[in-house]
Amino acid sequence: MKIKPSELKKFTSRFVVKPGVEIDLKKGFDPGDTAGYEKPENAAELLHDGVEFLAAYQEKLYAENSRGLLVVLQALDAAGKDSTIEHVMSGLNPTACQVYSFKAPSADELDHDYLWRAWKVLPARGNIAIHNRSYYEEVLVVQVHPQFLNGQRLPKRTLGKGLWSQRYKEINSFEKYLVDNGFEVIKIFLNVSKEEQCRRQLARIDTPEKNWKFNPGDIEERKYWDDYMAAYQEVLTRTSTAYAPWFVVPADAKWFARIVVAAIIANKLVQMDPQYPTVSDEGKQTMLACREGLAAECGGEATGDQKVEDKPIEHKKKDKKKSNKK
Repeated sequence: MKIKPSELKKFTSRFVVKPGVEIDLKKGFDPGDTAGYEKPENAAELLHDGVEFLAAYQEKLYAENSRGLLVVLQALDAAGKDSTIEHVMSGLNPTACQVYSFKAPSADELDHDYLWRAWKVLPARGNIAIHNRSYYEEVLVVQVHPQFLNGQRLPKRTLGKGLWSQRYKEINSFEKYLVDNGFEVIKIFLNVSKEEQCRRQLARIDTPEKNWKFNPGDIEERKYWDDYMAAYQEVLTRTSTAYAPWFVVPADAKWFARIVVAAIIANKLVQMDPQYPTVSDEGKQTMLACREGLAAECGGEATGDQKVEDKPIEHKKKDKKKSNKK
């Protein structure tokens, strides 16, 4: 498979949750879907090309330094969040791309409102921030386990049936505020099947190198599968908006999930269309004067990959025979 930049929107629209439409995860989103594609022998090479494409746009975003991008990544256990981040974001400049993982709230975090810990790790202008789990835990795991609200010490008047609806509104307003201030938001749910999750949990037990990933608590959470699916359906329905959409990415085939996630982020960056800052005429004159001094010092030539060339980015392809070797 080969997805051209011009085809990104069409490809990613397959996975978007349309605002205002009530969804059914069982009927509308197949965790094993690969959009009709078979796993190519060069899947890793295709992903590498996608990452290079992301890196080129990230550099422009960083240089422009006026907007940022927040990527929210949600999933159940063993859906592949960590490996997706590792593979998709591996080629980006860490100076301008940060990953934050959200675990159970600390005592300090419980002393504040539920969005406080998210505020602290929002992207700076020119940056991309990935939230590995996020403030959405407060309407997902907390909704499945409402006893967790006890630790938040909320005023009694805020508790009751209206709590979740209130939080959906607050989250939508929070994301609208970010977008209005130049920080785009995309949200990705890695949709793994219960059967595939089971196989991956078994692999964590049976493979010594993966034993460290195994958590008995994850097996206990499988008992609440239907509750989590119901919570996700409501969250996706109530908080997918035109300005901060949700994407449901089929996650049973890891190779496909990674390509889709890369495509979703790439499509957003293409839509944002960041630009390198322009240099004023005065600034150009200053640079030319500086160049004369540098040229006299080092012979007049830029070296290697430091040469400034106004050419499109070309992706170097590996030898076909070599790329197909296992």
